This record gives sequence, C-alpha cells and structure tokens, in this order.
Amino acid sequence: MFSFRGDAHKVYLQVKEKGVSQAEFLNEIKEVKEFYESIDSKTLTLIYYRMLKEKSASGIIPLFVSSIPWLLFLFATQLQKFLFHEGSKLWAIFGFIYLLILVISVLLHFREKAWAAFHLAIIQDILKEREKAPTPN
Repeated sequence: MFSFRGDAHKVYLQVKEKGVSQAEFLNEIKEVKEFYESIDSKTLTLIYYRMLKEKSASGIIPLFVSSIPWLLFLFATQLQKFLFHEGSKLWAIFGFIYLLILVISVLLHFREKAWAAFHLAIIQDILKEREKAPTPN
C-alpha cells in the first residue's frame, strides 16, 4: 500500500501485519548489532568516530548538486545555442536528465545519512551498555 506517512509508519505496518518474528528488517538490525557487539570497545570507539565523520560530512553529492549549476552557468551561452537551435527538443531531454540525476542524488545522500545514524545509534548503545556493566576482576 502506497503511503506518504514515511518509513516509520511502514515499519509499524509491517510489524503489525507480519508480526515481530517475520519482519525481515529486524533480522538485519540484529545481525548488525551482533557484529558490533563482537568488536572490542577500543576498536568500536574508532569505528564510531569514523561513522560520525561520515554522518557529519557533506559528501560528494551535495557538492555535485551545488556545483553543477554553476558550471552550466559558465557555459550558458554555448549551452543555449546547442539546446535551442532550430526548434530542437534537446533542452527537454537535458532538463529531464539533469532533474532526474539531481533527485536521485539528493535521495541517495539522505539515505546514506540515515544509514550512518542507524549505525551510530547501535554503536552508542553498545558502548553505553559496556560502560554500565561491571568489569570482571
């Protein structure tokens, strides 16, 4: 069912429909958590720092989204002559492809940031649990 309510509501619906044991995404989360739990705290802290860098960094996609229009602006006269010569429809094809690439890039960027937040939350929880747990003598 198509919905504009977002992924959080889709998670709720999937768990409600299939039950907790049948929700595939829960198994994926469990696997990621178990993997991070198998890593020692010092290494996990280093991984956490790297993930934090990834989440905080702007990345290549926002650079692409913001710099390509300036590049096109530099060549605007030549581009207009090429795209609009003698009733050509190249401008429509160019515009469609550019907007498609732009939308896909922005979606990928935010998806990557969401995955980084996902991993960061798991690592933070594991490190907090280890801090609270008494150390064996």
